[in-house]
Amino acid sequence: MKNCLFSVSYAGLWGQDALTLNDFVLKAAALGYEGIEIMCKRPHLYPYTADDAAVSALKRLIDEKHLTVACMGAYTSFTAGSESREVPLSDLQVSYVREIARIGVKLGCRLVRIFTGYDNGREPFGDQWKACVTAIRACCDAVSDLGVTISIQNHHDIAVDTEALLEMYREIDRPNLGLMVDAWSMFLRGEDIERSLEKAGAKMTFSTVADYIVLPRYQYRPAMVNYERVEPSLVKAVRMGEGTMDYKRYFTALRNVGYNGWVSYETCSPIRGGGSIENIDGYTVSFLDYMKGHGFSK
Repeated sequence: MKNCLFSVSYAGLWGQDALTLNDFVLKAAALGYEGIEIMCKRPHLYPYTADDAAVSALKRLIDEKHLTVACMGAYTSFTAGSESREVPLSDLQVSYVREIARIGVKLGCRLVRIFTGYDNGREPFGDQWKACVTAIRACCDAVSDLGVTISIQNHHDIAVDTEALLEMYREIDRPNLGLMVDAWSMFLRGEDIERSLEKAGAKMTFSTVADYIVLPRYQYRPAMVNYERVEPSLVKAVRMGEGTMDYKRYFTALRNVGYNGWVSYETCSPIRGGGSIENIDGYTVSFLDYMKGHGFSK
């Protein structure tokens, strides 16, 4: 499996220190990564302000550092805006995805990661499902002439379970559609890892990983002189191999289904030890050490 670093880790979105996209490229190369995943929103690559000159300069830097752009990370929710149907929010997102795909091709990348949608709590679930299917079909059609694959990551509420994601995949029915598996999502929801990966394996284009500890929460009830469990538990990011998630099992299952593609490491939440660049570096290096130490990468 090939190692990849997601630029969101150095975007400063959770109070951490941040790097520019160019500095992130330099950082990924210096740490020893083979590939990068680019966050396609501010403060990194916002497609509508990335002109041809800026994209060309970024491509030269990536090539000079012998990196591969493995994935372009788009941010979508096709259930957003149901309270304002006169605004073509899905169409705007499809246009955004098309622009990301166009820039990705210039950077040598033909894979765009998207999300489905959050359950907005206002519309029937079936209507929200249909809205996601319609929009994702439109995304696939919008980039087909570029030779780009759209891949759904198991992140948002709609079709987050692997069985549901596979059902949506079949319903969308586009040749340039793939699936992306975010390991922590599967672990936190208690999926059967081997069974799920066996079903999704042939359709997988990418995998995302990060390690976490799960901290149960309780509320004190004085009248009962006791504690009541509060759900959900708190989840906090830790270095690879220090969390409660069984990554050896996960990567073994990936290998068993024949997956030999990119595995992208991210820190996309507050992390143990604080948000300094030095601490984030420690996290990103720990992933490489873990993968090599367990024989999952070169």
